[in-house]
Amino acid sequence: MSISKSLIIIPTYNERGNISRMLQELKEKTPATHVLIIDDGSPDGTAQIVKDLQSSTPGLHLLERKGKLGLGTAYIRGFGWALENGYEKVVTMDCDFSHDPATVPEFLENLGKYDLVVGSRYIKGIRIMNWPFSRLLLSYGASIYTRIITGIPFMDPTGGFNGYTSKALKALKLDHVFSVGYAFQIELKFKVWSTGLPCLELPIVFWERTEGASKMGKNIIFEAVINVIRLRIKKIMGSL
Repeated sequence: MSISKSLIIIPTYNERGNISRMLQELKEKTPATHVLIIDDGSPDGTAQIVKDLQSSTPGLHLLERKGKLGLGTAYIRGFGWALENGYEKVVTMDCDFSHDPATVPEFLENLGKYDLVVGSRYIKGIRIMNWPFSRLLLSYGASIYTRIITGIPFMDPTGGFNGYTSKALKALKLDHVFSVGYAFQIELKFKVWSTGLPCLELPIVFWERTEGASKMGKNIIFEAVINVIRLRIKKIMGSL
Protein backbone atom coordinates (compact mmCIF):
# COMPACT_ATOMS: atom_id res chain seq x y z
CA MET A 1 0.00 0.00 0.00
CA SER A 2 1.26 3.51 -0.82
CA ILE A 3 1.54 6.38 1.63
CA SER A 4 -1.84 7.85 0.67
CA LYS A 5 -3.88 8.71 3.76
CA SER A 6 -7.15 9.46 1.94
CA LEU A 7 -9.75 6.97 0.76
CA ILE A 8 -12.94 7.21 -1.29
CA ILE A 9 -15.51 4.51 -0.50
CA ILE A 10 -18.09 3.64 -3.16
CA PRO A 11 -20.70 0.90 -2.60
CA THR A 12 -21.92 -0.61 -5.89
CA TYR A 13 -24.71 -2.79 -7.18
CA ASN A 14 -25.22 -3.09 -10.94
CA GLU A 15 -23.08 -0.08 -11.84
CA ARG A 16 -21.51 -1.51 -14.99
CA GLY A 17 -22.55 1.58 -16.95
CA ASN A 18 -20.84 3.98 -14.53
CA ILE A 19 -17.90 2.32 -12.77
CA SER A 20 -15.15 2.74 -15.40
CA ARG A 21 -15.89 6.40 -16.04
CA MET A 22 -16.22 7.13 -12.32
CA LEU A 23 -12.82 5.59 -11.56
CA GLN A 24 -11.22 7.45 -14.46
CA GLU A 25 -12.59 10.80 -13.30
CA LEU A 26 -11.52 10.19 -9.71
CA LYS A 27 -8.05 9.30 -10.96
CA GLU A 28 -7.91 12.60 -12.81
CA LYS A 29 -9.34 14.74 -9.99
CA THR A 30 -7.56 13.10 -7.03
CA PRO A 31 -4.66 11.03 -8.38
CA ALA A 32 -3.07 10.41 -4.96
CA THR A 33 -6.28 9.23 -3.30
CA HIS A 34 -7.14 5.55 -2.98
CA VAL A 35 -10.55 4.13 -3.89
CA LEU A 36 -12.38 1.23 -2.23
CA ILE A 37 -15.25 -0.35 -4.17
CA ILE A 38 -17.62 -2.48 -2.08
CA ASP A 39 -19.69 -4.56 -4.46
CA ASP A 40 -22.76 -6.51 -3.32
CA GLY A 41 -22.56 -9.33 -5.84
CA SER A 42 -23.65 -7.27 -8.85
CA PRO A 43 -24.99 -9.70 -11.48
CA ASP A 44 -24.02 -7.25 -14.25
CA GLY A 45 -20.28 -7.80 -13.67
CA THR A 46 -19.39 -4.55 -11.91
CA ALA A 47 -16.81 -6.28 -9.71
CA GLN A 48 -15.07 -7.89 -12.68
CA ILE A 49 -14.65 -4.49 -14.32
CA VAL A 50 -12.97 -3.24 -11.15
CA LYS A 51 -10.68 -6.28 -11.09
CA ASP A 52 -9.70 -5.67 -14.71
CA LEU A 53 -8.79 -2.05 -13.89
CA GLN A 54 -6.77 -2.76 -10.76
CA SER A 55 -3.52 -3.53 -12.59
CA SER A 56 -3.59 -0.12 -14.29
CA THR A 57 -5.03 1.84 -11.35
CA PRO A 58 -2.75 2.04 -8.29
CA GLY A 59 -4.67 2.40 -5.04
CA LEU A 60 -7.85 0.76 -6.38
CA HIS A 61 -9.23 -1.79 -3.91
CA LEU A 62 -12.23 -4.12 -4.05
CA LEU A 63 -14.29 -5.87 -1.39
CA GLU A 64 -16.85 -8.33 -2.74
CA ARG A 65 -19.92 -9.39 -0.81
CA LYS A 66 -22.49 -12.04 -1.69
CA GLY A 67 -25.85 -10.43 -2.28
CA LYS A 68 -27.44 -7.09 -1.39
CA LEU A 69 -26.62 -6.67 2.29
CA GLY A 70 -27.55 -2.98 2.62
CA LEU A 71 -25.85 0.37 2.30
CA GLY A 72 -25.14 0.67 6.01
CA THR A 73 -23.34 -2.66 6.32
CA ALA A 74 -21.30 -1.82 3.21
CA TYR A 75 -20.06 1.40 4.76
CA ILE A 76 -19.40 -0.23 8.13
CA ARG A 77 -17.22 -2.78 6.36
CA GLY A 78 -15.49 -0.02 4.43
CA PHE A 79 -14.92 2.17 7.47
CA GLY A 80 -13.44 -0.73 9.38
CA TRP A 81 -11.15 -1.51 6.45
CA ALA A 82 -10.09 2.15 6.25
CA LEU A 83 -9.19 2.27 9.95
CA GLU A 84 -7.32 -1.03 9.76
CA ASN A 85 -5.24 0.29 6.89
CA GLY A 86 -4.37 3.64 8.43
CA TYR A 87 -6.41 6.08 6.34
CA GLU A 88 -6.96 9.47 7.96
CA LYS A 89 -9.62 10.91 5.63
CA VAL A 90 -12.56 9.04 4.11
CA VAL A 91 -15.07 10.31 1.55
CA THR A 92 -18.29 8.41 0.80
CA MET A 93 -20.08 8.80 -2.51
CA ASP A 94 -22.34 7.07 -5.03
CA CYS A 95 -21.18 5.59 -8.31
CA ASP A 96 -23.99 7.00 -10.46
CA PHE A 97 -22.56 10.54 -10.89
CA SER A 98 -25.24 12.09 -8.72
CA HIS A 99 -22.15 13.07 -6.70
CA ASP A 100 -19.64 15.03 -8.76
CA PRO A 101 -16.07 13.62 -8.57
CA ALA A 102 -14.75 17.17 -9.10
CA THR A 103 -16.00 18.07 -5.59
CA VAL A 104 -13.93 15.39 -3.82
CA PRO A 105 -10.78 17.57 -3.47
CA GLU A 106 -12.86 20.17 -1.60
CA PHE A 107 -14.03 17.50 0.85
CA LEU A 108 -10.46 16.33 1.45
CA GLU A 109 -9.21 19.89 1.96
CA ASN A 110 -11.88 20.66 4.54
CA LEU A 111 -11.28 17.38 6.38
CA GLY A 112 -8.03 18.95 7.53
CA LYS A 113 -10.09 21.39 9.61
CA TYR A 114 -13.30 19.47 10.33
CA ASP A 115 -13.99 15.88 11.37
CA LEU A 116 -17.27 15.64 9.45
CA VAL A 117 -17.98 17.33 6.11
CA VAL A 118 -21.61 17.01 5.02
CA GLY A 119 -22.31 17.40 1.31
CA SER A 120 -25.47 19.50 1.30
CA ARG A 121 -28.08 19.84 -1.45
CA TYR A 122 -30.08 22.36 0.56
CA ILE A 123 -27.80 25.22 1.59
CA LYS A 124 -27.41 28.25 -0.67
CA GLY A 125 -30.63 27.21 -2.36
CA ILE A 126 -31.92 23.82 -3.51
CA ARG A 127 -29.12 22.36 -5.59
CA ILE A 128 -30.72 19.28 -7.16
CA MET A 129 -30.83 18.77 -10.92
CA ASN A 130 -33.47 16.83 -12.88
CA TRP A 131 -35.54 15.46 -10.00
CA PRO A 132 -39.34 15.28 -10.28
CA PHE A 133 -41.13 17.52 -7.80
CA SER A 134 -42.57 14.52 -5.88
CA ARG A 135 -39.10 13.14 -5.13
CA LEU A 136 -37.76 16.56 -4.19
CA LEU A 137 -40.70 17.04 -1.82
CA LEU A 138 -40.05 13.65 -0.20
CA SER A 139 -36.33 14.35 0.26
CA TYR A 140 -36.74 17.87 1.58
CA GLY A 141 -39.58 16.77 3.86
CA ALA A 142 -37.34 14.02 5.26
CA SER A 143 -34.64 16.57 6.07
CA ILE A 144 -37.14 18.78 7.92
CA TYR A 145 -38.55 15.78 9.80
CA THR A 146 -35.05 14.69 10.82
CA ARG A 147 -34.06 18.15 12.05
CA ILE A 148 -37.26 18.52 14.08
CA ILE A 149 -37.02 15.10 15.74
CA THR A 150 -33.27 14.98 16.41
CA GLY A 151 -32.30 18.65 16.68
CA ILE A 152 -29.45 18.09 14.22
CA PRO A 153 -28.49 21.42 12.59
CA PHE A 154 -27.67 20.18 9.07
CA MET A 155 -29.98 21.26 6.27
CA ASP A 156 -29.28 17.98 4.47
CA PRO A 157 -28.90 15.13 7.00
CA THR A 158 -29.96 12.40 4.54
CA GLY A 159 -27.39 12.79 1.75
CA GLY A 160 -24.67 10.25 0.97
CA PHE A 161 -21.81 12.51 -0.22
CA ASN A 162 -19.85 13.02 3.01
CA GLY A 163 -16.37 13.10 4.48
CA TYR A 164 -15.07 11.72 7.79
CA THR A 165 -11.75 11.80 9.57
CA SER A 166 -10.46 8.68 11.26
CA LYS A 167 -11.16 10.45 14.55
CA ALA A 168 -14.85 10.73 13.62
CA LEU A 169 -15.04 7.09 12.54
CA LYS A 170 -13.50 5.91 15.79
CA ALA A 171 -15.95 8.05 17.77
CA LEU A 172 -18.91 6.39 16.01
CA LYS A 173 -18.42 3.00 17.72
CA LEU A 174 -19.15 1.25 14.43
CA ASP A 175 -20.29 -1.98 16.07
CA HIS A 176 -23.20 -0.04 17.66
CA VAL A 177 -24.60 1.41 14.41
CA PHE A 178 -28.07 -0.07 13.87
CA SER A 179 -29.33 1.43 10.58
CA VAL A 180 -28.98 -0.46 7.30
CA GLY A 181 -30.53 1.64 4.48
CA TYR A 182 -30.41 5.37 3.91
CA ALA A 183 -31.21 5.97 7.59
CA PHE A 184 -27.56 5.03 8.04
CA GLN A 185 -26.58 8.42 6.61
CA ILE A 186 -28.67 10.18 9.23
CA GLU A 187 -27.37 8.03 12.07
CA LEU A 188 -23.71 8.68 11.25
CA LYS A 189 -24.15 12.44 11.03
CA PHE A 190 -26.21 12.55 14.21
CA LYS A 191 -23.67 10.53 16.18
CA VAL A 192 -20.64 12.54 15.02
CA TRP A 193 -22.44 15.82 15.68
CA SER A 194 -23.50 14.58 19.13
CA THR A 195 -19.85 13.98 20.10
CA GLY A 196 -19.11 17.68 19.67
CA LEU A 197 -16.50 17.16 16.94
CA PRO A 198 -16.23 20.08 14.47
CA CYS A 199 -18.56 19.71 11.47
CA LEU A 200 -19.04 21.58 8.19
CA GLU A 201 -21.95 21.58 5.77
CA LEU A 202 -20.54 22.01 2.27
CA PRO A 203 -22.80 23.02 -0.65
CA ILE A 204 -22.82 20.50 -3.50
CA VAL A 205 -24.79 20.07 -6.70
CA PHE A 206 -26.71 16.78 -6.89
CA TRP A 207 -27.40 15.31 -10.33
CA GLU A 208 -30.03 12.67 -11.05
CA ARG A 209 -28.43 9.45 -12.32
CA THR A 210 -28.34 8.86 -16.07
CA GLU A 211 -27.29 5.18 -15.95
CA GLY A 212 -28.78 2.36 -13.86
CA ALA A 213 -31.72 2.45 -11.47
CA SER A 214 -32.35 4.03 -8.09
CA LYS A 215 -32.15 1.70 -5.06
CA MET A 216 -34.71 3.67 -3.03
CA GLY A 217 -37.72 1.67 -1.83
CA LYS A 218 -40.60 1.79 0.65
CA ASN A 219 -38.76 -0.32 3.25
CA ILE A 220 -35.82 2.09 3.19
CA ILE A 221 -38.14 5.07 3.74
CA PHE A 222 -39.96 3.31 6.60
CA GLU A 223 -36.66 2.44 8.29
CA ALA A 224 -35.58 6.08 8.11
CA VAL A 225 -38.81 7.30 9.73
CA ILE A 226 -38.51 4.86 12.64
CA ASN A 227 -34.76 5.15 13.18
CA VAL A 228 -34.85 8.93 13.45
CA ILE A 229 -37.13 8.50 16.47
CA ARG A 230 -34.83 5.77 17.85
CA LEU A 231 -31.84 8.11 17.59
CA ARG A 232 -33.62 10.82 19.55
CA ILE A 233 -34.65 8.35 22.27
CA LYS A 234 -31.14 6.88 22.48
CA LYS A 235 -29.62 10.34 22.92
CA ILE A 236 -32.10 11.21 25.69
CA MET A 237 -31.27 7.93 27.43
CA GLY A 238 -27.54 8.42 26.95
CA SER A 239 -27.17 5.18 24.98
CA LEU A 240 -25.86 6.42 21.63
